[in-house]
Amino acid sequence: MIYRTVGQFKTSYRLDQALFPVRQDAVLLTIILVFAWIIFPLTASEFAFQTLLIPILIYALAAMGLNILTGYAGQLSLGTGAFMGVGAYACYKLITIFPWMNPIVAILLSGVFSAIIGVMFGIPSLRIKGFYLAIATLAAQFFLVWLFEKWAWLYNYNASGAIQVPNLEMFGVFVSGPQAASVTQYFIVLAIVSLMTVLCINLTRGNQGRIWKATRDMDIAAELIGINLMKSKLTAFAVSSYIIGVSGALFVFMWRGAAEPNLFDIPLSFRILFIAIIGGLGSIMGNYLGAILIVGLPVVLNIVPEALGLDIKSATVEHLNIMIVGALIIFFLIIEPHGLAALWRLIREKLILWPFPH
Repeated sequence: MIYRTVGQFKTSYRLDQALFPVRQDAVLLTIILVFAWIIFPLTASEFAFQTLLIPILIYALAAMGLNILTGYAGQLSLGTGAFMGVGAYACYKLITIFPWMNPIVAILLSGVFSAIIGVMFGIPSLRIKGFYLAIATLAAQFFLVWLFEKWAWLYNYNASGAIQVPNLEMFGVFVSGPQAASVTQYFIVLAIVSLMTVLCINLTRGNQGRIWKATRDMDIAAELIGINLMKSKLTAFAVSSYIIGVSGALFVFMWRGAAEPNLFDIPLSFRILFIAIIGGLGSIMGNYLGAILIVGLPVVLNIVPEALGLDIKSATVEHLNIMIVGALIIFFLIIEPHGLAALWRLIREKLILWPFPH
């Protein structure tokens, strides 16, 4: 089979712990990158960019930030949408105050403000955890959305109360705003998401990742072996909020084009949480799998009945989408708590051992 590992020997501990211990994994990733960087930009339509490709990458990045906090560090958060809003509004203010600033630099800097806010609301995690910490982050969700609505300085006193993304240029090409091409925005989103993915892989596979996992599995034992719980938890909140803030800036500047405060309300937080749960907590790849399912499902529900000649109203499609997502969450929580990433690992093991039983 395609995953036959005959002749691939591990002669050292370093090789055994390599990022791609099986050569076929590297080949599969190369194929995915070729599709993402070359084939999709050449063949995808405007509809595909705006409905599938760009939102999948942005939602996957937001879920990755939540996964750092919840999946790796074990700190439950229900305020993801609000922290995305912090990144979006911070990017908007940076662009309006410093119009000469490079848009990509503004997007990356916006995550710093989200990280600061995340650490502030992460301080209660030093004394509370579990359900009580979730309530604390939920309070942050409501407070920040209220702040976005009431503090007029954040949206430059616009009468509509919304932030409008201006036309921003980089090297003579519009990268955001009404005149920006979708393929240009796709490349920027893909580059930033790829950079953040590499950062998260290195963090979670290294010493900091082991510290977060020890804190998640048993914080008292982690403290007994010398781990600084305050530093571990606040670092998780900072890194998680930074990544979520960057995803929020991309969400508005590279996809939506405008945003009102209610865009970052609790439904957005739950959507990111569902992506992390369905994809698999404690998995980088699971964020992409979950985002593909959550973003692609409504598109499939709209296209397939139409292709079959069935007339289904949009409201019915929306209800079906909610029902299917809810059923999937229940299924994964009961049958496979580690989500789609665990199912892929199981399939991969079967392919490696095929045709022998396991």
